Amino acid sequence: MRADGTGDEPGRDEPARRGDGAPDGRGPGTGQAAGTGGADGGVPDQAYLALERELAVFLRRARASSGEMAREVHPELESSAYGLLVRLDEAGGQRATELAGYFGVGKATVSRQLRALEDLGLIAREPDPADGRAWLVRLTDEGRDRFRRVRDARRARYVRKLSGWDRAEVAELARLLHQLNTGSDGRDQGGAPRP
Repeated sequence: MRADGTGDEPGRDEPARRGDGAPDGRGPGTGQAAGTGGADGGVPDQAYLALERELAVFLRRARASSGEMAREVHPELESSAYGLLVRLDEAGGQRATELAGYFGVGKATVSRQLRALEDLGLIAREPDPADGRAWLVRLTDEGRDRFRRVRDARRARYVRKLSGWDRAEVAELARLLHQLNTGSDGRDQGGAPRP
């Protein structure tokens, strides 16, 4: 696979298709179910290769976009911290452990990012009313205003980019991405924690 996430072999860039042009979920001519090897036991399923390729492109673009949006919120904001603002805006006050669990990363990573956000005046800590020994982090008024201005501009870009899509297709894409995001508990199939 090349650095851009595409395959190297000619004729291996497209998933196998049924007669109606839709992916059939099987390797070409193998008769194997999705996710299994081909007749020779070593040919990967083309539908999964296509998924891997498209996710690689999507994630690379999403990282670049997050970096741009983070800098629009604050010039010194790390791109990796932008997702924390998204979560705090939608969920309200959260403990650092809750944020770490939500994103599937270590508490130390989240704590470092939260300190940076606090130093920039975008979040504040307050005692957890349910447990006086714990702290909640929440967006400050300035943090919320800055974040929402950038978020609204991003949504307007999505509307423009997907203007040719039917609303049902947009809803279906959101549903499938949600299914993908919630279908994992932060571990891969082998039980190892996600990086």
